[in-house]
Amino acid sequence: MKTNLSSQIKLDRVSRRYYAPQGDIEIAALTREEKVYTRIFETADDGSRYLARHVAEVISECVSARGRCVMAIGAGRATHNVYKHLIGMHVRGEVSFEKVTVFNLSEFFPLSPDGPSTLTRLKEVFLDHVDVREENIHSINPAVTMESMFDYCKEYERKIAECGGLDLTVCEIGPGGALAFNEPGSRSTSLCRLVLLGAETRHEIQSAYACDECPSTAITLGLGNILSSTHVMCMAWGETISRVVQKTVEGPVTDTVPASFLQLHNHTRIALDLGAADDLTRISHPWKVSSCEWDAKLIRRAIVWLCEQTGKPILKLTDKDYTDWGLGELVALYGSAYNVNIKVFNELQHTITGWPGGKPNADDSSRPERAAPYPKRVIVFSPHPDDDVISMGGTLKRLVDQGHDVHVAYETSGNIAVGDEDMMRYFMMMDKIAPMFGFANEEYLRLSLDVRRLVENKKNASEADTPQVREIKTMIRQAEAAIACNYIGVKPENVHFLRLPFYETGTIKKGDLTERDVEIVKSLLEEVKPHQIFVAGDLADPHGTHRVCTDAVFAAIDDLKQEPWMKDCRIWMYRGAWAEWEIDHIEMAVPISPEELRFKRNSILKHQSQMENAPFLGDDDRLFWQRAEERNRATAKLYEQLGMASYEAMEAFVQYHPDSNP
Repeated sequence: MKTNLSSQIKLDRVSRRYYAPQGDIEIAALTREEKVYTRIFETADDGSRYLARHVAEVISECVSARGRCVMAIGAGRATHNVYKHLIGMHVRGEVSFEKVTVFNLSEFFPLSPDGPSTLTRLKEVFLDHVDVREENIHSINPAVTMESMFDYCKEYERKIAECGGLDLTVCEIGPGGALAFNEPGSRSTSLCRLVLLGAETRHEIQSAYACDECPSTAITLGLGNILSSTHVMCMAWGETISRVVQKTVEGPVTDTVPASFLQLHNHTRIALDLGAADDLTRISHPWKVSSCEWDAKLIRRAIVWLCEQTGKPILKLTDKDYTDWGLGELVALYGSAYNVNIKVFNELQHTITGWPGGKPNADDSSRPERAAPYPKRVIVFSPHPDDDVISMGGTLKRLVDQGHDVHVAYETSGNIAVGDEDMMRYFMMMDKIAPMFGFANEEYLRLSLDVRRLVENKKNASEADTPQVREIKTMIRQAEAAIACNYIGVKPENVHFLRLPFYETGTIKKGDLTERDVEIVKSLLEEVKPHQIFVAGDLADPHGTHRVCTDAVFAAIDDLKQEPWMKDCRIWMYRGAWAEWEIDHIEMAVPISPEELRFKRNSILKHQSQMENAPFLGDDDRLFWQRAEERNRATAKLYEQLGMASYEAMEAFVQYHPDSNP
């Protein structure tokens, strides 16, 4: 079973030559905008393995040279996979930590018994699994007071100096470009100190530690301490960090992006996956740094970029525009600007369709979907019980109205996203109507009382619900999803609640994808034998549920791709809740009228528990219906600016090709 196929999505869109160049000349050309040594890998796991090997090399060199190695390590989520590979290397006898001294990069202040702790996290994910000696682990003393803070920080630095200084620092690029807890505004010479945590960092902490209350302050080694380390191993994974990564690696050195000070360090290695590298010049605009391997998608990206630079629609671009902006190679390749313009214009024009399931009895040679068979059997996989309407509510309505047999499969219960207050609203109503309908019996009254007590006795919102409460919250989300499907017109028997087991931990932290999850998806696919599958392609949700759900569908498809019915099935990836597809990769764009956009909004609003009280909105303060509308309008506006017809909004899709992935 292949459980990480979602990581391959990017490979369809980026030539290997750009992220893994061969030869010194090619490397020098492609990386000339980069001011710090940076390696890009296909997946975070590949990048983590690379860094783990280099950490082991530094340890070996230091132990050989002076009998020990001194490391400062961070507890950020991006580092955990590096530690996993180091543990594996230790188990295989490839590295020992017996002569390693570890300093915790940062710790929350004040520390509370029930609150988050970076040292506790480091022990859980790394230190307790290797042979580092307890006496060689140094962290912030939770007993430190505000009055003794300055002296304590100096003492912490003195301990590092007594050990001979830092040989190695392992850390991640954090929100806003933070290193450790050095927030934007930190000076390059800053030392160990108490810092105020920014809003982005606190949100990340709440997500990573599943805590209700997040400390507002922390003690951290300063940028001066980090930069004094002989080696720095730094990492970033995922699309959400890509803009900060670009500023870190290619932008000016500035205290507004603390990680940019790594440009001043001679022995820094930054490892990125393709998502985190998305905004680096060699990935996003390779024509600026090298001659290109021009394919249809890269040409489209270059022309869209050229339109943005010149403020012109596609068909008004001239030979001079191409030459002035470094794209003369395309004019030479196609003979004239007009030839390039009309090629890209027609390609974009042909992505637009009001028939997402294919138009019956029509010439489909230039349409994104085939006309036959009609009607089609369609499955829309939704990670949570509202992602379907948030991301493709307009398209879903079109598919139903155009006569297709549409199934919606909700992959998880989404129960942890229902607040206690929303649940109690239902109990308050049921308590009132129970006597009217004759179910105010002892069993119901006991259930109502037990739930009230459980809610009242909760210490914080992150405390795990009991199985009974989780089941009630599951019912709430299923009811909302069923109402939304009914509003759209999906048949009740075509609504499937899969409740994949990986999700049912009762906490924000989920289990790993297993065969059980994939078999549930396979069973539905084999039952329906769809002609179309729609699946989530926005993998930037803060808790990773979308990625696991998408991996479950892709793993099932991979197992079934040789089936005759699968050979006649197309897979479309949607986005919406967390990101939108770049226009150069869009292969199907479904226009939405003002009336259809209002209908989509209303279908999202059927999920009442996910409105103002939704606990997992991420860094985006907009509600889900607001995000969806604004992203859909922005896509339509971009098509209009490029010279296409003007629509109120558009939902965009990219096709997934299972045979193109390893």
